[in-house]
Amino acid sequence: MKTLKAPKLRSVLTALALVVAPGAAVVGTAGEAFAVTKISHATATSMFREVGITWSSSGGCSDRYVSTCTSFDQLNLATAQGAQTLKRATGCALNITGGTETGHASGTYSHWNGYKLDFSKTTCVGNYIKNTFTYIGVRGDGAPQWRSGSGNVYADEGNHWDVTYYNCGGC
Repeated sequence: MKTLKAPKLRSVLTALALVVAPGAAVVGTAGEAFAVTKISHATATSMFREVGITWSSSGGCSDRYVSTCTSFDQLNLATAQGAQTLKRATGCALNITGGTETGHASGTYSHWNGYKLDFSKTTCVGNYIKNTFTYIGVRGDGAPQWRSGSGNVYADEGNHWDVTYYNCGGC
């Protein structure tokens, strides 16, 4: 069993806190708790505007409980930061079409739990993902996937990119 020194353990625990279930916490050796930080729709939209990310919904709304809306209510802070990182790294137009609203697949690392965003497909974004990240094979539903250096996963679902943010992508 490998023993980690306090600074290394703290960084590992901090990273783990970004991938635990919402509301769960990782407790460090000194009893400190690390939790996933949730943000409001207003905070997320402010962060997205700051870097020029747009968003749209087929219903023209942001109600988390309506599947045709695009909501960012209860989005993980690291997910919003990950989108900002992608925008800054690519320089591409970036439009979000899916957030934390109902209607997506369930699971720990789901849209509802704040870990995922859907992005419109553009040539610029697609080229960046495919030329920069590592192809890791197809998901159970057949969607081809690429993993970024920081571990976030980009799945090509045909008409959009489904991105799972385990962390902020080097923010």
